[in-house]
Amino acid sequence: MPFSLFSRRLLVAGVVLVFTHLAAAQTPVPTPPAPVNTAWLEKLLRESVVLRQHHVGVCVTDANTGQKVVEWNADKYFTPASVMKMFSLYTGLHLLSDSLPSLRYVVRHDSLIFWGTGDPTLLHGDVPSRRALDFLRTRPEKLFYAEIPSVTPYGPGWTWDDYNYYYQPERGAFPVYGHTVRFYATAGQPRPRVYPRFFRSLTEPVPAGTPNPADDHIRRPELENRFSYFPITQKWVDETPFRTSPTLLLQLLQDTLHRPIGTVPFRLRTQDSVQVLRGLPADSLYRRMLQVSDNFLAEQLLLMCCSRLGNDSLSTIRPIRVMRTLFLADLPDAPRWVDGSGLSRLNLVTPRAMTSLLLKLHQEVPEKRLLGLLATGGGHGTLRRRYRPVVQGRPWLWGKTGTLTNNHNVVGYLRTNSGRLLAFSFLNNNIPGNDAPVRSEMEKILTQVRERL
Repeated sequence: MPFSLFSRRLLVAGVVLVFTHLAAAQTPVPTPPAPVNTAWLEKLLRESVVLRQHHVGVCVTDANTGQKVVEWNADKYFTPASVMKMFSLYTGLHLLSDSLPSLRYVVRHDSLIFWGTGDPTLLHGDVPSRRALDFLRTRPEKLFYAEIPSVTPYGPGWTWDDYNYYYQPERGAFPVYGHTVRFYATAGQPRPRVYPRFFRSLTEPVPAGTPNPADDHIRRPELENRFSYFPITQKWVDETPFRTSPTLLLQLLQDTLHRPIGTVPFRLRTQDSVQVLRGLPADSLYRRMLQVSDNFLAEQLLLMCCSRLGNDSLSTIRPIRVMRTLFLADLPDAPRWVDGSGLSRLNLVTPRAMTSLLLKLHQEVPEKRLLGLLATGGGHGTLRRRYRPVVQGRPWLWGKTGTLTNNHNVVGYLRTNSGRLLAFSFLNNNIPGNDAPVRSEMEKILTQVRERL
């Protein structure tokens, strides 16, 4: 795998990971450009009426030379929200191959025993794969599912009462349907269509007169898979997470495969030859995860990385520890990193550490591929309505947004009018009230960076 500047064999949790790298001598060291006066940029940040009421951190660096352009509270820690997905991307690029591991299995006589790797794409609504399904359907052996020890459904520091919303499905070793139910409503129809159909009998209208202050389409009790829909007055599509369990997983798999599946304890034998079924190209997951900020895909990505490190369990702790120790120890400030998605408010990162990660990515991934994975200003993803191209079809900003209540961040790369590519982190925490003015102010400032640098 083309990362870092030397070749080494890495023994982690009993699994040898081989990384092949380019020699440092093959890359000429560019002559750093002359220092640029950025007092005007510091003045903008200091005197902004919009930014002065909350905590702001900025770090801008030349992506090719590493030359610092500006630092503003760059050594202070911030809640990163979904920009933590850049750490998940970096982890996947180092620990996974070019394709996702769909499942693992062993064959014992007339039985095939399989277990999950964390791959989220099986019958997923947006990044769908049927590879595991077709494999299990056509195998001649009897099928047995083994439940591998895995993470808790929710990560540390997640908001418990967001269980009803699409952006917080439960994590797990063997996801199916993205751990969500999709509802398709059409005005004039008495009830929505339900996918997968398994949940149709568990869906009913809310009792008459039920208040709806949150303007929801669907509600689910916290601990049950019962779904209630409000009266349909217009067309809508909604996703609601379902509560996971091994029993429900077997029901869904058997309902889809139309064949029985037994269960066995997860216990490998010395003579077992563990096989891996390969799935979708990894970039298809990275792209969706980053462009629309998909929390579920980010969490499952870390679990797949953990499966690469061993067969005994799935956790987010192990791949985070490996990355911090072996690949990110040289960051200027150690991040506090607890999940893959950034849903947790326990995550903390400094702007200069975030920008250092962006520099690593730019050094190790071909630029065209890297920028193509990110949301594009004025193009697609979470930046499609801002940072529009000056010249039609020629974007100038590619990045990752991160938003929680009272926090809004953007990190990524911008191309200046002079042709420089800058890596930047622009973090805003403790925003009082509406963050729309902050987004507009960020766009105004970064536009001046593009024009003046």
